[in-house]
Amino acid sequence: MTSTIQDAPFYQPIGNECELFEHAFKHKLPVLIKGPTGCGKTRFIAYMAHKLNLPLYTVSCHDDLTASDLVGRHLIADNSTIWNDGPLTRAVRNGGICYLDEIVEARKDTTVVIHPLTDDRRILPIDRTGETLQAPDDFMLIVSYNPGYTNMMKGLKPSTRQRFISLSFDYLPAAQEQLVVEKETGADALLAQRLVALANALRNLKDQDLEEMPSTRLLVYTATLIIAGFDHVEACRAGLIEPLTDEPETIKALMEVVYAVFG
Repeated sequence: MTSTIQDAPFYQPIGNECELFEHAFKHKLPVLIKGPTGCGKTRFIAYMAHKLNLPLYTVSCHDDLTASDLVGRHLIADNSTIWNDGPLTRAVRNGGICYLDEIVEARKDTTVVIHPLTDDRRILPIDRTGETLQAPDDFMLIVSYNPGYTNMMKGLKPSTRQRFISLSFDYLPAAQEQLVVEKETGADALLAQRLVALANALRNLKDQDLEEMPSTRLLVYTATLIIAGFDHVEACRAGLIEPLTDEPETIKALMEVVYAVFG
């Protein structure tokens, strides 16, 4: 998917990540971004693409992603075959950011295709067309993943990780997360503050076996429901609690925290 951003997306910096990203672009360094779901990784990439005035090619990686999905394939049209570039090839040909989201979800034989783009060669060999593309100065490769989901069977090989500079993201400090909820939804300061307090209370629970903690994204969803007129508790259930788990007992326990904040 190619994105042309007209208006700058809102992004709240929490450190020197913007400066590091700009340095990486200037010096043709690939970047790896790590962090939990919904903490702002994709928003950061969109923000930096706008800031650097670069087209953004986003690929959501999955188990069935093949090298052809990234590089391209021949298609049949009008009794002939034509070559159709994949998003990685389009980014290399035209310049821009190619962002491979959740890279560890892709098959290992697929991710090998990016290796020649992550060293000093910066090339993309296309076996099926016999081409070897040289990445232009304004090409940048970004990959991301959630360390909480990685395991021995599904992780990024050390030899691949060491081809990137790396930035770690986490949930925002309370004041910055409150600002994001306000800016994204138009929520007043009190509502945003209470939602962030609820999220942090849920994140601090030790006896609930949740695969993921509540994300800033879910706080935004919940705020939009409340602003639309839904009951606060029901909005929290639909926008924040139900997306975290399918276990009735866990939902019941999490809702007790909601009642304590909004009841």
